[in-house]
Amino acid sequence: MFRSLALCLAFLATPALAEAPAHEAFGAARSPAPGEARVYGSYAKGCHAGGVQLAADGPGWAAMRLSRDRRWAHPALADFVARLAARARAAGLGGLLIGDMGQPRGGPMKSGHRSHQTGLDVDIWLRPLSEKRPDATAREALSSWDVVQGRATLFEGLWRRSSARAIPLAAQDPAVARIFVHPVIKRALCAETAGTARPWMSKIRPWWGHDAHFHVRLACPAGSPECVDQAPPPAGEGCGAALDWWFTDEPYSGSSSPRKDLTMADLPPACRAVVDAN
Repeated sequence: MFRSLALCLAFLATPALAEAPAHEAFGAARSPAPGEARVYGSYAKGCHAGGVQLAADGPGWAAMRLSRDRRWAHPALADFVARLAARARAAGLGGLLIGDMGQPRGGPMKSGHRSHQTGLDVDIWLRPLSEKRPDATAREALSSWDVVQGRATLFEGLWRRSSARAIPLAAQDPAVARIFVHPVIKRALCAETAGTARPWMSKIRPWWGHDAHFHVRLACPAGSPECVDQAPPPAGEGCGAALDWWFTDEPYSGSSSPRKDLTMADLPPACRAVVDAN
């Protein structure tokens, strides 16, 4: 009797009876939630309604990995991509290859990103758009350029031909809150723009894993009072000694914690309605 009771209690406590991961519901959505464009929650715990799909091709850009269906965003982000592509072309920098944005209704993804949940994040490849646009097959097979050699230096040839010169242009856009780049890229941009006025430099933040793309994050747009902004970047440009920690072993010595699957209970209450909306 006691053994049966213990087995019953153990069964009730198993994770199998816990709420399903939220990425299952958000990953199954194939269209945006209806209604006006609105963001709920934070970049790593949120969702959005009224999203739009970035065109696969536009003046100065081409979206990559179309099969992933991750080129959905708040309209403000789609507008930003078009705006940045136009500024890059005007500056003679060539076109941009656009990587992941988000899912039709945002929310957690099964793989690849902890953020990109509110329709306000976009990865822009460091490999530029060539004069000949890639076809659908090439967009699945091509990779970006990893311009970082080891932890401390650049592959100079790739760096010089990359889309990195678009990073300062993106940082100067008032809608942009942060841009994540590899520490080596941040250091190079600090050196290459030394002696110029650059109040935008504080937006460019060093972070792991950004050696083949730069990750642009917009601030919460107007009309989304339930959107949660990230804290402002630290004061100062973040150059010089502020980068020293990234060139020690400490940032790479710890073991990363296992990724926790978010459930609907972890997200703002409005996200349940967003994912369930017809």
